[in-house]
Amino acid sequence: MNLLWLESAIPVSTIAAWIIRDGKKLYDTALENLGNLHIVPSSAQKLALNTTFKNSFRQAITGGGTSGSFGVPVEKDDKRPPLDIPALDGYALERWETILHYMVSSGTGQSPTRPSQGVLYLLQRSGLMATLHGTPQITSVGFQFLLHSPHAQLWDLLLQYLHMAEERQMDLVEVLSFLFMLSTMELGREYSTENLSETQKAMLEDLRDYGLVWQRKPNSRRFSPSRLSTTLTSSSPPLPSSTATTSGPQEGFIVLETNYRLYAYTDNPLQTAVLNLFVTLKYRFPNLVVGTITRESVKKALQNGITSDQIISYLSAHAHPQMRKNNPLLPVTVQDQIRLWELEKNRLKSEEGYLYTAFASQADYELVLNYAKQLNVVLWENASKRCFFGSLDGHANIKGFIERRG
Repeated sequence: MNLLWLESAIPVSTIAAWIIRDGKKLYDTALENLGNLHIVPSSAQKLALNTTFKNSFRQAITGGGTSGSFGVPVEKDDKRPPLDIPALDGYALERWETILHYMVSSGTGQSPTRPSQGVLYLLQRSGLMATLHGTPQITSVGFQFLLHSPHAQLWDLLLQYLHMAEERQMDLVEVLSFLFMLSTMELGREYSTENLSETQKAMLEDLRDYGLVWQRKPNSRRFSPSRLSTTLTSSSPPLPSSTATTSGPQEGFIVLETNYRLYAYTDNPLQTAVLNLFVTLKYRFPNLVVGTITRESVKKALQNGITSDQIISYLSAHAHPQMRKNNPLLPVTVQDQIRLWELEKNRLKSEEGYLYTAFASQADYELVLNYAKQLNVVLWENASKRCFFGSLDGHANIKGFIERRG
């Protein structure tokens, strides 16, 4: 940012003096990356930003010229009712929670509201969901996704959207510039679609499905960013702080006892659905859910690809303030038992490969075995029976070695 506003090059030694010792490695990495992108000279005594990049970047962050980098606001029309920000927040929350609720509830026998086909494709394409026995179900990656903050979740999906955009032959520069444009817009204002490119107009339909933009009608010439958009590059919460999302109330809501009994102080159906993935729910009250962590409930979660560490991380991340007075935070007996149940599932591990046996002599056996060990492909050996089992990858080399010896 300092280089952006300098008209002349600056000595590398001067810039190096700005860097604290702990930041030296980050500085060197950043300089190398900028050099690889030809934004600064790869090796020079003085540094200056590439002129084209500098002018474009200045224009982008100041909104200069005709670029409309902050969007083109529409004049307020007395005939139209003003935008209601609480209603806009409600719309964004409903769209976003529809996606998360579908991820959690699919495959559990419940029938959650289905998001659009584009959202479903994105969830499967990103590995957050997978089809098992003809039914889409949350994956281990998907459950890890639920442990993230709404901010991180949003960027995870948008990064996958960028990968998809390349496959759909959309202009990646226009996709990125539109996302950053949304982040600079004002919540509660309407903006014109006239200056948008065809790629960006196509994006509006996708971003409506994610709850990032709102339009009165699908073919409307106006759109308004939701709070999910305007906080993309900020530290502000992407949804109203008063609303409980998957990240839960800030202070946490789960109490776990040593007898595996769990109390969740929530009335949010999404949080309840997440708990239902690994807890046997017993009772539901207006603001409280009671359940038990059982061998069956954990095994069900493990079969869906959720790991014991992920379950423990979720419980820790959403522990009630009363729980946070404990050291350790969660009962050790419960943590150990959850991990033991996972070990039960992983007692047997199958590997494809070849069994080598019937060696003519002990010397032949040891010669081939040592060769296989050098390749690091021996999975099992039995010296008394003169046989060993090698991995699939090593078979061609071992076979060739035996034939050459023969």
